[in-house]
Amino acid sequence: MRREITGFSNPTVKYLRSLRDKKHRKAASKFLAEGLRLLTDARECGHIPEVLVMAKARDPHVLLDDLERDVAAAGGEVIETTPDILAKITGKSNPQAVAGVFAEFDTSLESLDRNVAPIWLVAQDLRDPGNLGTMLRTCDAVGAGGLILIDDCTDPFSVEAVRASMGAIFTQRIARARWDEFLPWLRGGSGQLVAASLRDAVPYRGAPYAAPCFILVGNESQGLPESYETACDLRVTMPMRGRADSLNAAVAGAVLAYEVLAGLES
Repeated sequence: MRREITGFSNPTVKYLRSLRDKKHRKAASKFLAEGLRLLTDARECGHIPEVLVMAKARDPHVLLDDLERDVAAAGGEVIETTPDILAKITGKSNPQAVAGVFAEFDTSLESLDRNVAPIWLVAQDLRDPGNLGTMLRTCDAVGAGGLILIDDCTDPFSVEAVRASMGAIFTQRIARARWDEFLPWLRGGSGQLVAASLRDAVPYRGAPYAAPCFILVGNESQGLPESYETACDLRVTMPMRGRADSLNAAVAGAVLAYEVLAGLES
């Protein structure tokens, strides 16, 4: 059965809206995702929203019918509301016709199996949710195992990061750790740590990559701390032929990921 909400002051609306704030997401261990395509990707990956919110003025769609059926079958809640209330929930003036609430995933290092994929991306102190979402999309594109977030990265479950991931948040494993937790974990098994660097680096094209390869990307403005670069097994450099002295962090990760993939497959 659908439940209809028509008032902005409804407690459920306040709760759903609160999930846009990191403090409330963390307390509830829930996050918001918006859009039929993104929610369909989640469903196809085995993630069913606990709450499905639909705009009353939406167009009919068989995928939305399938999603609603699966939410109800899983014991979830289906809510129908006005486009204005949905806009308040998502924080967008022109929201899509559907949004969902999901339980946050296990983000512990111990939950990862490093041998399920030849490539992993590792981001240190990444601050831009758009960059984080882009890195998740890169992980999906190259068949990576997932994204490991080191130190004080932006929240991967923020509305902005989830939106930027274009559904990849549901296809990729995500782990969060401090550097002094990550490095012992990495050295406790197989794994090559690679970073783009200018310190004793070799050209990134044709470098001796080895699986599983962990590609380390630093903060957008500061890059990687010197001690982190020193701890890497391989440091590579990418040529900058114009006036720019560096690439965007997410772009650099993508370029390097495809080169690593090509090297491992050759």
